[in-house]
Amino acid sequence: MRSKTKKMLGDPCEYCDGTVELRQLRVPFHFKGSTIYVDNVPVWVCKKCGERYFDALVFKKLENIARQRQRIQKMVSFPLADYATAPI
Repeated sequence: MRSKTKKMLGDPCEYCDGTVELRQLRVPFHFKGSTIYVDNVPVWVCKKCGERYFDALVFKKLENIARQRQRIQKMVSFPLADYATAPI
């Protein structure tokens, strides 16, 4: 996931030259050794390779959300398997 400072409409993906489109997604956001998930984030996504880009203001807001993660009220749990120890 990369941060961009300009609107990307019509810009090609930096990795594969695919077309990017704006979507609203649930994204994992890594900040200072922890990860939070944030719903309804506007993200530019390459239709070819899936690379994600954030506008600079969106990225800043995600950082602010992560800084205040103690205020997050909704918790989600999910099953987690360990690939290294899973049977074939």
